[in-house]
Amino acid sequence: MKVVFLDRDGVINEFPGNGNYVTKVKDFYFVPKSLEAIRILTEAGFTLFVVSNQAGVGKGIYSHDKLNRITHHMLKAVKKAGGKIKKIFYCTHRAEEGCRCRKPKIGFILEGLQSLNKTIRTAQNTFFVGDTKIDILAGHNAGCKTIFVLSGREDRWDIRKWEVKPDFVTKDLLEASKIIMNTNDCPSFRPTKP
Repeated sequence: MKVVFLDRDGVINEFPGNGNYVTKVKDFYFVPKSLEAIRILTEAGFTLFVVSNQAGVGKGIYSHDKLNRITHHMLKAVKKAGGKIKKIFYCTHRAEEGCRCRKPKIGFILEGLQSLNKTIRTAQNTFFVGDTKIDILAGHNAGCKTIFVLSGREDRWDIRKWEVKPDFVTKDLLEASKIIMNTNDCPSFRPTKP
């Protein structure tokens, strides 16, 4: 099974800055080449999910309706570019609520996998692409191969302090898509050092 989980902010669209949220469609800017990457993975037969923490809703900074409008805008552009995202999972809870769906917990990863096949219980042979320690930890906790992209919140220097390191480090989602294409069907997969 060919499955890729993507974080949103910093991977698909530009990260709005620490403490900030994308609250309007006009503030949603795609990371260069991210639409191309999604198209490439779609054409290669990968099933794509987005798993994103969006606590701004829980904090009352923006509404579910605004989040839905941003999502509609994103999916419309993805489709126009030739890509497809099967489902988007948003955790809108605040960190202190301790829900099972907020990364680095893996509730949404498992839900995505189980929507494809009721017998799947782990994310073996799947990828998680993210731009933060939390993303890499979520992917690791679920058993995914992890790819850290440098197009978002954290950078290469931050990795040195992490207990859990990503399997790969790439410039952006397009570069990550090339790694995914080259390693997903390889039984002798060996992670490279970041």
